Amino acid sequence: MDKQINLYTIGFTQKTAKKFFETLVNAGVTKIIDTRLNNVSQLAGFTKRSDLEYFLEQIGGIKYIHILDMAPTKEILDAYKKNNGDWEVYEKEFLNLMREREIEKKISPEMLAGGCLLCSEAKPHHCHRRLVAEYLCEKLGNINISHL
Repeated sequence: MDKQINLYTIGFTQKTAKKFFETLVNAGVTKIIDTRLNNVSQLAGFTKRSDLEYFLEQIGGIKYIHILDMAPTKEILDAYKKNNGDWEVYEKEFLNLMREREIEKKISPEMLAGGCLLCSEAKPHHCHRRLVAEYLCEKLGNINISHL
């Protein structure tokens, strides 16, 4: 693979629907790769799976894909979120999980091109979508990561 791939990431919290969809369209995103463990919660608002799939297609002609292997397990997530866990422990456990799952073998560079990893966190710093993007970049190379 020699062609540089643009891979985006975005979190939906602290964004209005208008801001969220305009950001995706303006960046030229062609597909959302949902990396959430739970994408049907009422707390997801306009990003609840069935609604999001419809809005993406209608607003921007953007495809929707959900890849559960890019989400943390409930145990890893709960230990961090509900028990005020340590980010470094979460990061280490999640990176090990991605290695075990070999997520780089479950997605093609073509699938990533123009894609945007979605999760809920507003900022990428303490978010698993950043870890997924960096892991894929390390395994596949030639990926330019932009956090929207």
